[in-house]
Amino acid sequence: MKNAIRKTMLVTASTTLITALAGCGGSTTDEGKENGTPANSPVTLTMEYNWSTPNVDNTIYKERIKKFQELNPNIKIEAQDIPSAQYRTKLRTEAAGNSMPDMFILYPGIEMDPYIAADVLMPIDEIMSNWKDILPEQALAGYKVNGKQYAIPTKMTFVDIVYYHKDMLAKAGYKEFPKTYDEFLDLVKKLKDSGVTPLAMGNKNRWPMQSTFMSAVGDRFTGSDFLPKVNKGEAKFTDPDYVKSLSVISDLVKLDAFNADINTMDEVQQQDYFLQKKAAMTMTSSTIDAKFRGSNSDKAAADNIGIALFPAVNGGKGDPTASAGVIQYGIGLSKSLSGAKKDAAMKFLQYFYQPELYQTLMSKGIVVPAKVEVPADASPYLKEMLALTKNGSAPVFDSVMPAAVKDVLENGIQAITTKQKTAEQLAKDMQDAQDKSKK
Repeated sequence: MKNAIRKTMLVTASTTLITALAGCGGSTTDEGKENGTPANSPVTLTMEYNWSTPNVDNTIYKERIKKFQELNPNIKIEAQDIPSAQYRTKLRTEAAGNSMPDMFILYPGIEMDPYIAADVLMPIDEIMSNWKDILPEQALAGYKVNGKQYAIPTKMTFVDIVYYHKDMLAKAGYKEFPKTYDEFLDLVKKLKDSGVTPLAMGNKNRWPMQSTFMSAVGDRFTGSDFLPKVNKGEAKFTDPDYVKSLSVISDLVKLDAFNADINTMDEVQQQDYFLQKKAAMTMTSSTIDAKFRGSNSDKAAADNIGIALFPAVNGGKGDPTASAGVIQYGIGLSKSLSGAKKDAAMKFLQYFYQPELYQTLMSKGIVVPAKVEVPADASPYLKEMLALTKNGSAPVFDSVMPAAVKDVLENGIQAITTKQKTAEQLAKDMQDAQDKSKK
């Protein structure tokens, strides 16, 4: 990858030089034109996003793109919708080949590092004053590198929400969600004994167990400073606390806690499986609250669904009231944009991220990082979610760790669920990958 990035940087540098030389050739001398393109000439922007799943917010984003084009008929956006499972790989390949789309969904944190190194991202500092009153620094931090802002977020996603059917837990003797891991294991046993699948997970695409499950469980055992310490070489995945967190998967496998088809069911099937009450619990993101409760036409079913965080573990170093959260869906721009195309892209960002976007999302039960007035039609479910997640956020694994380590964890989790690998073996594999990524 490092070689690929070096090649990309060379190509980018050459492209920049050629562009600079072309600029010296005088193509911007005509008033009202830049690079030979009149200011009001039609502009086409390419865009890639991963809004394929039928989440309520994905629909809102696509509607805003459509509305922008209606208001700006001279600007056409050619969008490509790529499934999340393939999105990151596609974008990395395009960055290495210096063929980035004009606009694209950009993941925050460590995910931006390869693009920063390859110098393919355009800073958007020149338009940041548009959001100075509604987006606090902490909401923008994930997309800020070396003092430059590369995107702004749409929503705050807590990836580790436990949803449960209240009546199914009540039949197992639990009037409220367990407070401790030991109680949780007892609940799992009682649900299994009664013939109910305790915990539905759809890990076909491998990321749900890595991101949703292990971000929360790992944090309970190690605390929120562990993953940054691993990146600094101050802690290791083979440390006992992290091995214990991986052992939770094997603990639950031994109890047959998961649905048998965990590795062939995807995340959308997982949601439907839970809604059909084929399982008592599931873990997924706060975004899905709209589907489970806010937009659920069956009011009684919606009210019967409770929300909770993974319980505290005995001797755990993490805060059991912290939820693993990450900002999402910042739209990055290609550094190759110039002239009318750059102006059009900046105009699009200024339209897309208006306060009404955040209020529309809140109306649909989506947690946002912006300081905007809570709309009058915000549901009590959103207020319950805000209360559950009010104590700050723990790191989400794939926003902190190198992609190579993430891949090892995802493959290893599937191996544990099929009893082909132990927690200790996976921890060693992860540390080996971490050490290799730093060379």
